[in-house]
Amino acid sequence: MIETKGYAAQSVDTDLAPWAFERREVGPHDVQFDILFCGVCHSDLHQIKNDWFPGIFPMVPGHEIVGRVIKVGDHVKNFKVGDLAGTGCMVDSCQVCENCKKDLEQYCLEGGTGTYNSLERDGKTPTYGGYSNTIVVREEFVLHVSDKLNLAAVAPLLCAGITTYSPLRHWKVGKGHKLAVLGLGGLGHMAVKFGVAFGAEVTVLSTSPKKEEDAKKLGAHDFLFTTDEAQVKAAMGTFDFILDTVSAEHDFEMYLSLLRTDGTLICVGVPSKPAEIPAFSLLGGRKSIAGSSIGGIAETQEMLDFCAEHNIVSEIEMIDMKDIHTAYERMEKGDVRYRFVIDMATL
Repeated sequence: MIETKGYAAQSVDTDLAPWAFERREVGPHDVQFDILFCGVCHSDLHQIKNDWFPGIFPMVPGHEIVGRVIKVGDHVKNFKVGDLAGTGCMVDSCQVCENCKKDLEQYCLEGGTGTYNSLERDGKTPTYGGYSNTIVVREEFVLHVSDKLNLAAVAPLLCAGITTYSPLRHWKVGKGHKLAVLGLGGLGHMAVKFGVAFGAEVTVLSTSPKKEEDAKKLGAHDFLFTTDEAQVKAAMGTFDFILDTVSAEHDFEMYLSLLRTDGTLICVGVPSKPAEIPAFSLLGGRKSIAGSSIGGIAETQEMLDFCAEHNIVSEIEMIDMKDIHTAYERMEKGDVRYRFVIDMATL
């Protein structure tokens, strides 16, 4: 076994703290890489608090992981020692179901294996995430990372990036479309960058007028202050798509009113409480509410390659590992521009 250092929550009632644990030895199909940077996702906080479902404790969060390969198994073909590598939200799947065969491992019909707060395919060994110094992942779930970009700013692409890239690609959002991005946080700021890069006309929807300047700097064409009734009324029926990145409770009925006929509101944020959606909000205009998770491995690699080609990375604030609790407090207040990334050298 590989001795590993990390930060873990021992239970739902305890804070993250240093924890020593073991990872499996590198098998014939495994890649081990030392973690250089790990993004801090809002879902890390949700999961250590059991907001969505009972967690597996001790829990080592972190699924926006980049680092450098230090060991590969005998049968590994696509990675070698010294390569830059990344791992996102999943580290395994059944690989044989209908979805996995279509490169949709994120929708594995037998249930995928999350990078943390999940169980390996044996159904009993917990997975531990990127708030740690090293990780072992089977080759099929390791991604190539370009050396052309700021590696720390690449880390959030493994969740925030692919979570917004995948739905925009699936619904073929691009030139000729009016896209609204609801919420300008870790997910939202990446949605703006991708929407603009794909050729859509992008408007940011936000309850915070002070974010207008940032929205424009990120490339947004317009900004709508959603508590201004006049602005909301003027925008009704104007958007083809709304990418909803908000993880707090919000008024779906109002946002649905902003869609054109046949428009789609795509949910990628995950509020802890179910939404109430009046049927007439959908019937009047044949509107749709859809959802999207992360992308599959092939699409995630496509996204990373696209980002390298177009010089797209996340806007980040670097933190030391010891400052994770302050980062969580600020994240809950929306006080981050726009993703915290842990320098794992500080572990």
